[in-house]
Amino acid sequence: MTASPIECAQDARRSAFVTAARNAFFQNGYAGTTMSAISAQVGGSKTTLWTYFPSKEDLFTAVVDDVVEQYGCALSVVLSPERPVAEVLEHFAAAMLSTMLSPPIINLHRVVTGEVGRFPELGRLFFERGPKRGKARLAEYLAAMMDDGRLRKGDPALASRQFSSMCQSNSFQHALFGIEAPAPDAVARDITAAVDSFLRAWGPETKA
Repeated sequence: MTASPIECAQDARRSAFVTAARNAFFQNGYAGTTMSAISAQVGGSKTTLWTYFPSKEDLFTAVVDDVVEQYGCALSVVLSPERPVAEVLEHFAAAMLSTMLSPPIINLHRVVTGEVGRFPELGRLFFERGPKRGKARLAEYLAAMMDDGRLRKGDPALASRQFSSMCQSNSFQHALFGIEAPAPDAVARDITAAVDSFLRAWGPETKA
């Protein structure tokens, strides 16, 4: 059903608030961003902003959801049981690193890491809406491969965490800490090494 002009205007207004908030959070941090400043930037009264987002935490949640929806390709990449496990893992790792190396996701990590000591709810919020979802998707796939005998039996959630951590151990760390912008060939080497190490640890058990 086509949205009415009023609904379109409301969606545009909400989107403007989210965009302004994202820029403010990334530039000033969570503590340094005020609802008043965002309202003034977009225009209108604070009451209008509060109608959409009753609190700054609600607004930050909307920013996280917006960034994850735009850049979180690891949450939608197809994990086909018909393809070789190594190929699927490479595909997933490429999508995950493409997501995590995008500037908005890097900025989200920096904001959350910098503020979580004072605002622990930010860490839970970000983890639940991003990393946890990606690891759960991978764990579901790994569980199916374990049941099929293509990986050795074990805890699929543990295996998912291990693989994700191996993928993030080099290029993502360099990007997060501003050491250097990872080159595509460096990212490709990270993926190859992670898949190789993972399959050495979780490959199917061989019969003596």
